[in-house]
Amino acid sequence: MELRELTRVFAAERDWQQFHTPKNLAMALSVEVAELVEHFQWLRTGSSEELDERKREGIQHELADVLLYLVQLADATGVDLRAAALEKLRLNGEKYPAAVVKGDARKYDEY
Repeated sequence: MELRELTRVFAAERDWQQFHTPKNLAMALSVEVAELVEHFQWLRTGSSEELDERKREGIQHELADVLLYLVQLADATGVDLRAAALEKLRLNGEKYPAAVVKGDARKYDEY
């Protein structure tokens, strides 16, 4: 079963789909991203060497929450995430040609 279908079943079993409006899902996604960022707060660099097992597990769980809400939001808005991601990669490739921006972190309108 696909992740999208699994999230539908999970919500339906709990009668939660009534709460899963695009607005509520976007807000929940934002909260989960903030909870993910919290695991990196106050680390010197946030590199993997600074992450102990507890932090790694917390990051894993928050990433899963982010993914699940993202899948549900895409479902609620009729967005094909795979197609959208592929299109965005193509557009970003045009905006940031490797030959021009390699090793340069500036925004596309700064180079």
